[in-house]
Amino acid sequence: MTNLHEGLIPGYGSGPLAHLPELLDEPLFWLGHLYACARSEEAQELLFGADYDAAQDCHRQLFRRPDRPAFTVPLIAGRLHVVHRDFEDDAGTDFLLHHPGWDRAELLATVDGHFMGPALSWPELATVADYGPTGGSTSNPDHRLLLLLPAFGDADLPVEAPARLVAALSSLTAVEDPGRLAAALLADQGPCGPARWTTTRNGLRINDGGHSYRNPANGFALPADRLAQVTTSLTL
Repeated sequence: MTNLHEGLIPGYGSGPLAHLPELLDEPLFWLGHLYACARSEEAQELLFGADYDAAQDCHRQLFRRPDRPAFTVPLIAGRLHVVHRDFEDDAGTDFLLHHPGWDRAELLATVDGHFMGPALSWPELATVADYGPTGGSTSNPDHRLLLLLPAFGDADLPVEAPARLVAALSSLTAVEDPGRLAAALLADQGPCGPARWTTTRNGLRINDGGHSYRNPANGFALPADRLAQVTTSLTL
């Protein structure tokens, strides 16, 4: 395990971070990480099965650490960061994008009691997962897909989405029925739910999510120049 300096994510004051890529090959880790994606009782039962207590214990130990587990996914311009926050009464997962020209990273989604998002459409999620260059926490497309899944929300899923998610779940978890679980997760789509994505005349990819930083109609949305750079970074 390699510790990361707090300043690795500019402008993100979450405390000391820890690089723990070995967790990505731990099936129990994924059960906790994907919990926010399972809103229905059916999805939760399919996700945890008989491993609920073991998954709870795994994440209890993870969040007792003095540092914050953080993972990075490379982009053509910048990186996506996934940070598990373990603050007392404020635990959650933050999804940030840092462009090399920015003085600070931008928060794109948060999974906690005050969720924000979605940050990614399905085509963006799949494209980033498949991006070829090595670097970051992992070069495994399945790792990248499941890492970023809680930040995704898309009302217009392509036909290949279920099979793609089934393959990742089959590879990285020990769930009994990855097909039914994939269908349930794609139906629920986390705390923010599905959003409709459009492309503006200026080429911005935006959505209509009421809690999304990528919806210009929201008062807290990213400014137009940042939205353009986010679009460019995620389009690859």
